[in-house]
Amino acid sequence: MKTQQLGNTSEDVSALCLGAMYLGTRQDKATSFRLLDQYVEAGGTFIDTANIYSHWSQGGRGGESETLLGEWMRERRNRTKIFMASKVGFEYGSVPRSLKPELIEEECNKSLKRMGIETFDLYYAHVDDRATSLEDTMRAFERLVHKGKVRCVGASNYVPWRLEQAHWFSRINGWSDFCCVQQHYTYLQLRPGTNVSPQEFATDELKDYCRNTGMTLLAYSVLQSGAYTRDDRSFNEKFAMPDNQARLATVREIAAETGSTPNQVVLRWMRQSSPAIIPLIAASSEEQLRENIDALNADLSPEHMQRLNKAGLPV
Repeated sequence: MKTQQLGNTSEDVSALCLGAMYLGTRQDKATSFRLLDQYVEAGGTFIDTANIYSHWSQGGRGGESETLLGEWMRERRNRTKIFMASKVGFEYGSVPRSLKPELIEEECNKSLKRMGIETFDLYYAHVDDRATSLEDTMRAFERLVHKGKVRCVGASNYVPWRLEQAHWFSRINGWSDFCCVQQHYTYLQLRPGTNVSPQEFATDELKDYCRNTGMTLLAYSVLQSGAYTRDDRSFNEKFAMPDNQARLATVREIAAETGSTPNQVVLRWMRQSSPAIIPLIAASSEEQLRENIDALNADLSPEHMQRLNKAGLPV
């Protein structure tokens, strides 16, 4: 699998990151292990989870994904080969939505214990906490790095000016800086005046910020739960507008021309965009995961990229 440098760090990570949100809840242990093994056999090493995954699933309380991943790594004895990312900040159970320093450290310790590991390769602030001093939050992440519990730190659901403010606090204090930002993003665009709160959608401003700072942009909800390909899935009404009808038609046309699926076209478009974006992929079956991974086996032509980038724009 292709790799990409993670921000301004010296780390190279997989060009497709495996999202582990439903492993251990919607996907049982056997299915989860098969998907993880398949991803690794394809050359993938970058796995993403969070302390809250997935407390909203039937029987879920939070921590199920981390627990399962820890079991899998122990059984496969592959911890040193995996670049493991987790997150803190959103609420679950009795834990509030917060990035207070004491909560960051407490939740990091709980997550490490669930997984049975000593260090996270990447640890995210999962959501911006405007009620807590950003300087205090960055100091807390630096403390985790200093203690050897975290190697790299990232942000998720942050707007550009807050990323710049965090960068300033890190720079003047000599602390670890956010090396990447993970945002809700797909090929279709949100209808003007709508949002995905409490998540943040990747904007042109954010892409420009990443392009000019070297920060890596990762995207989640890329395939919108299968809405690009499945008749039984529909896009959120926030994507309903004529511009997106033109974009969707273009995706399907290029899929037919290239012998690909619409999902693969979207993933290739994202990887070939500027900046190159690392999509999070997820699957409930080995067939779905194979489709996603195979997206990297071919590139879109410059003409295809131009058509995709111009679709839906005024003539």
